[in-house]
Amino acid sequence: MDIIQLLEEHAGTIVDTSVEALERASLKHYKSSGSGKNRERLNKLFELIMDSIRQKNLVSMVEYSEQVARERFQEGFDIQEVQSAYNVLEEVLWKQITENMSPDDYPEAFGLVSTVLGAGKQALAIEYVSLACKRHVRSLDLSFEFQGG
Repeated sequence: MDIIQLLEEHAGTIVDTSVEALERASLKHYKSSGSGKNRERLNKLFELIMDSIRQKNLVSMVEYSEQVARERFQEGFDIQEVQSAYNVLEEVLWKQITENMSPDDYPEAFGLVSTVLGAGKQALAIEYVSLACKRHVRSLDLSFEFQGG
C-alpha cells in the first residue's frame, strides 16, 4: 500500500479521528466553532495534503496556510491554536501510517506527510508572525543558530 492509497482508503477515519482529537484539546476558538466547522476545516487541510503529495507540489498548501493565518489572526485565534489543528491531523496520519503500512514504507510516507505539513506550518507561522508584528518576516528558520546541523 502506498501513502496515496492509504489516505484515500482511510480518509473518513482520518478526518473523524482528527475532529475528535481537536475537540479533546479544548482550544477556545475551535471549541466555539463547533464540530461541523472544524470538520470542514480539517477535511480541507487533509485534501490539500493528498493533493500536494499526489502532485509533489507545495504551492497550494503554502497559499492555503497563509490564508488560514490571515483569517484566524483576524478572528482572534492564538497561533498555538491553529498550529494545534495541523498537529492533530499530523498525529492521526502518522498513526494510520504505522497501523497500515509496512515499516519499509515508513520513511517515504512519513517524509511526504511531514514535508507537506511542515511547509504548511512554516507558512502559517511566518504569515501569522508577520501580522502580529506588523512587518514582513522572511523566515523563521534559525537552524544556523544550532551546532551539529
